[in-house]
Amino acid sequence: MRSLTAGAALALAVLTGCSAPAAPAYDPDKTLSVAAPDLVALKSKSAVPDCPKVTDGAAPGGMPSVTVPCLGGGRSVDLAGLRGPMIVNFWASWCGSCRDEMPALAAYARSQSAVKVVGVDFLDPQPAAALELARRSEVAYPLVADPKGALDRASPLPHIAAMPMTVFLDETGAIVHVEAAAYTREADVAAAARTYLGVGG
Repeated sequence: MRSLTAGAALALAVLTGCSAPAAPAYDPDKTLSVAAPDLVALKSKSAVPDCPKVTDGAAPGGMPSVTVPCLGGGRSVDLAGLRGPMIVNFWASWCGSCRDEMPALAAYARSQSAVKVVGVDFLDPQPAAALELARRSEVAYPLVADPKGALDRASPLPHIAAMPMTVFLDETGAIVHVEAAAYTREADVAAAARTYLGVGG
């Protein structure tokens, strides 16, 4: 049970052929709403549910206490309150490997109930494209958004040097593993859940 350091995450990204995030340029001072009326309408046409209620208080070794909005409207989420067994997946609509991975994660989430899945649309200035990708991929798990990258280097997360990045949380909410590689088959997601969480395979 371990989490990657920033250096290890970057090394793994190089070894697995992932590249550092290269989001489309946008004005960091510009307010980007991820819950505008058109996005709420898009979300209503998908199977993406509202964001989860979370436990009050941070888990030792868990996600950082950063509150992010629900993609397409809904309650905001303090990620420190997430409890597992859970897969937290960092992705973006502009990330090719993320687009390849999302159907496998969606299929896994639909196939079992032991492991929850939450997606983080990270450094993505195109929330409409993100919701359309989720709809096409048949995502039926909650999605939050971090368009300005507040979670990058937010301890105890490593620097998000490559995407997709997947964080495994145990039942206490502690981070037990971080993977900087794409899972392109449902069976691979299930195998990772068994390995790092002991359930959901």
